[in-house]
Amino acid sequence: MSAALIIIGVLIFEFIIFFHEFGHFITAKKCGVQVNEFALGMGPKLFSFTKGETLYSLRLLPIGGYCAMEGENEESDNERAFINKPVWQRMIIVIAGAFNNIVLGLLMMAILLVQEPMFSSTTISGFAQSAFTSKSGLEVGDELVSIGGYKILSSKDISFAIAMLDIQTVDGKDFYIYKEDLGFKLVREYTSIQAKDYTEDELKEISKIFNDGIEKLNTAATQEEADSVANSAFYEIKERLKTDYEAPEQEYMPERRRFRTNVEVMRNGVLTELSNVDFYTYLGDDGNPAIAIDFSVEPMEKTFLSTISESFKGTVSVVRMIWKSLFGLLTGTYGMNDMAGPVGAASVVTQAAQAGLESGGFAEAVNNIVYMLMIITVNLGIVNLLPLPALDGGRFFFMLVECIIRKPIPQKYEGWVHAAGFVVLLGFIAVITLNDIVRLVTGSGLGG
Repeated sequence: MSAALIIIGVLIFEFIIFFHEFGHFITAKKCGVQVNEFALGMGPKLFSFTKGETLYSLRLLPIGGYCAMEGENEESDNERAFINKPVWQRMIIVIAGAFNNIVLGLLMMAILLVQEPMFSSTTISGFAQSAFTSKSGLEVGDELVSIGGYKILSSKDISFAIAMLDIQTVDGKDFYIYKEDLGFKLVREYTSIQAKDYTEDELKEISKIFNDGIEKLNTAATQEEADSVANSAFYEIKERLKTDYEAPEQEYMPERRRFRTNVEVMRNGVLTELSNVDFYTYLGDDGNPAIAIDFSVEPMEKTFLSTISESFKGTVSVVRMIWKSLFGLLTGTYGMNDMAGPVGAASVVTQAAQAGLESGGFAEAVNNIVYMLMIITVNLGIVNLLPLPALDGGRFFFMLVECIIRKPIPQKYEGWVHAAGFVVLLGFIAVITLNDIVRLVTGSGLGG
């Protein structure tokens, strides 16, 4: 692990922490709360200065930051103390950090989208020649509503919903599988013909025959109809090329592996549920089944209003992805190696930047970094809203209880809970950071 990577990790994490703590700071000031210190980092001071009543400091350990307010964790006679402010003001101050993180993510999303010539919709415009989805129910013009129960609000939800699908073992003689096999056969034959010595006009004519065959195959309702479509396409090719070519016999496997799920679409103004839609399944480099999107979606005109709308939708999509991922951690879907701390985040950002440099140059590398920062800052905002001790969500929870019972919980009891939570949080950060370092050095984390 290089020193540069450590520096990148520190800068990224503290950049986001600054915006988070500034949310607490500015709302506290506006509510008339005395702020004793605004710090980046934890532990011993490296640098500090005082302006007005507030000490501004940079501290040694780059694992967080804080906005220390008078009366935040203890009783105080100061009328400007946090504890002496109305509960609604304290609630605003507590959630302002997470709010700032999400707003920062929204701004970063807008920065990325404003560079796009147009946006992507959720309406299917076409399919790859060997598409599985078109042979198992999806059609051009379908507006995606949900995939596997995951609501599709924007085009960014499509790839996440598909990536969340589980592999299934299905009947090799299933009608959808049969059509997929026929489609593969047509595409393979077309590919072999392209490699031979034919003129451009001949290839265009052959291409039209194959494309028409694939289109008819996609909508075939019975095995007999699918056979007829494929045989007709092969016969036309045979006649056009004047060869003795015969199509190979269809082969069956008792079982296949497919990413299969139910999909809801809006079709001709009617909400339609499609059962057992297959998504393109292939063997990855590691020999395991992998999934790919085999359809395209219609473009959407870029205007000022659509830019604002897509920025909000994109940010909401990231928020939903994070909540879904957190639920996956709780249910065991994800493990230790699926989590990352500051060092792991720096590694991912570095990889994204390098990929951008290799594929599109400096501008794309910067955009990749901005995108990763957007995910990290929204992630931080969402996690901080969880009702756990030492987090902003935990403090907010105590204030909700105060609203319900109409009196504050004694500071010493709340302080004990948050102190214990803070110790656990520091331990968790230490474990995650160690896991990041082990993963960088060995290629696999503590979870194996």
